[in-house]
Amino acid sequence: MEMHNIPFGVTDWSSLTPERHAGLEGHALWRTQNFNHIRVRMVEYSAGYVADHWCEKGHVLLCLEGNLVTELADGRIFTLQPGMSYQVADQAEAHRSQAPHGAKLFIVD
Repeated sequence: MEMHNIPFGVTDWSSLTPERHAGLEGHALWRTQNFNHIRVRMVEYSAGYVADHWCEKGHVLLCLEGNLVTELADGRIFTLQPGMSYQVADQAEAHRSQAPHGAKLFIVD
């Protein structure tokens, strides 16, 4: 990831209108900022959220609240708790997530 032509700025995430995205179960609320080709999001998963797709986009993801369970296409499963993060490159390893009890995440992709 290269970051160019992004001036210093402050984001008040609570002031951004959330976009609702349905999962197979539950939903995600995205608050999004775009900086050229970099997307930065504060995402809240409802309790019981299950992703409706396998994702192949690269991310740097930090769990702020709750627990996030991420399954890789090869069957490995990882559980993030607050203060834990993961990173994966574009097209590297397909993954999908769920949040049995809900989660709040900070994601850069």
